[in-house]
Amino acid sequence: MIKKTIQILVVLPLILLLQSGCAMLQVDPEAGRVKADERPPVVKILVTSTKSWNGGLLPAYPQGQPEITILRISIPAGTRLENHSHPVINAGVLISGELTVVTADGKTLQLKAGDPIVEVVNTLHYGINQGKVPAEIIVFYAGVPGTPITVVEPR
Repeated sequence: MIKKTIQILVVLPLILLLQSGCAMLQVDPEAGRVKADERPPVVKILVTSTKSWNGGLLPAYPQGQPEITILRISIPAGTRLENHSHPVINAGVLISGELTVVTADGKTLQLKAGDPIVEVVNTLHYGINQGKVPAEIIVFYAGVPGTPITVVEPR
């Protein structure tokens, strides 16, 4: 039951984002009334996966009250993030710039604007923006209250 609830809460924000684009209204100038936009929405699946970008299987959802966190992260040009891991399942879309993600064992993923990522879970990694503009990414985390979404490796 909890797993199904978490799945619903992960998909719900996406549906709401899509639905906002589906409910556009136009004003009919001749009739003076509002009518629904007759153009159909365009939906493009960016990713559907049971695995993270490095091929590892995603873990089972944790037990407990689901908690969804959505972050918009801006990584300045030339910035390397600290080594870190995520104890919860998360996925995102790079909306601008470029970003390289590198795991501790050297696996690398290059992202450009528009690319999705199903992030590694419980795996040490870092991101680096080797571009000339900030990298902007929106990330959805599916966890439970009290569990951190990111754990930075101690120095």
